[in-house]
Amino acid sequence: MSSPGPLMRPYQRLVRIQIRGRDFEVPDSNMVLRCLQFLAPEDISYGRFCWNEDCQYCRVTYDLGEGTPVRKAISCKLMVQEGMRILDMANEISYCLRSLKLQPKEQPGSREEGATVTDEK
Repeated sequence: MSSPGPLMRPYQRLVRIQIRGRDFEVPDSNMVLRCLQFLAPEDISYGRFCWNEDCQYCRVTYDLGEGTPVRKAISCKLMVQEGMRILDMANEISYCLRSLKLQPKEQPGSREEGATVTDEK
């Protein structure tokens, strides 16, 4: 019987990423989904992820910093990079990361920041 390999790929340092506006440090040289598992080991382990692109439950929307293009990808196949910003994620990931108390994603038609609400009578 073979023994399972290490969960994370070997890494030299932690890199800073942002998830829905909150900063985290995660291991370099790893896929984004493994990095999320580094942050919430139990919760991501119990998620319904296939780890091979079939399920699409690990889809994320991200960019590589201010002024860079916004992209969509499968986090089980996306290598983490310093300065990466995960702007949105599939519901399965959001649920698994609930212990991190991330900001909720913006809903279409939500109020703009600083807008005032007035009562009409």
